[in-house]
Amino acid sequence: MKKLATLALVAGLSASSAFAGGYTAPVVEPEPVVVEQGSSSNAAILIPVLLLVGIAVAAAD
Repeated sequence: MKKLATLALVAGLSASSAFAGGYTAPVVEPEPVVVEQGSSSNAAILIPVLLLVGIAVAAAD
């Protein structure tokens, strides 16, 4: 009877420490998503426009 009580006590003490804190789900923060948007103006058109303006000024003289 004494062995049974000792085993029950050991089992009870070891089981309670396993559930001491309980389970808490880890909080995972999502990474921010960066969306690059195209600009409304096109810089590649600037050089041909300047060339056309230069030709127009030269032709006007």
